[in-house]
Amino acid sequence: MSNKVKHNIIVISGPSGSGKSTLIGLLMAQHPEIIFSTSHTTRQIRAKEVNGRDYHFIPQEEFLAMVKNEEFVEWAEVYGNYYGTSYREIESRSKKGGDTILALDIDVQGARKIKEKFPGALFIFVVPPSLEILRQRLEARERKFDQHIRDRLEIAKKELQQYNIYDYIVVNDKLEEAFKVLDAIYTAYQHTRWRQEAFMKKYLIANTG
Repeated sequence: MSNKVKHNIIVISGPSGSGKSTLIGLLMAQHPEIIFSTSHTTRQIRAKEVNGRDYHFIPQEEFLAMVKNEEFVEWAEVYGNYYGTSYREIESRSKKGGDTILALDIDVQGARKIKEKFPGALFIFVVPPSLEILRQRLEARERKFDQHIRDRLEIAKKELQQYNIYDYIVVNDKLEEAFKVLDAIYTAYQHTRWRQEAFMKKYLIANTG
């Protein structure tokens, strides 16, 4: 995979409980050209989830066969289940020069692998204002404090230490303010030189002798 090829990719990561999924949803509602990358997973489908929309739900044997065939840009085992982003998903839905933007909601480990292969992507890290607030959010969501939450907090600490692989940091203290920051980052990304290059070439042809 050539690192010189430009792809319309936004990678958004953040610890569990940081609110990244909510922010991605708000960004997609504001900008219909953004589509969500559908990952593969071996975990069981949950109520209200749709196969092919939320995830491609596949058996573990099929997932491991895809790993062996090097079909994933990135993949990882999380809490006993496998998750991965396929090359086919990226190549078919993030075409150079098109209007469609592919949004990936993946962890830090996956983001690092994406950056190695698609360094032209936009990388955004959503973080909570503090670990204490993150703990409170996880408790409110799980309605109790147990080993599961302790594990997530330990993972969050390790993820936060890898902030330097991202282009932008969005601190999600108040959701409305965090979304304004995220939206501003996306607007700036839309006006990067390479995304405006086709326009500029036409502009110069039309306005110069």
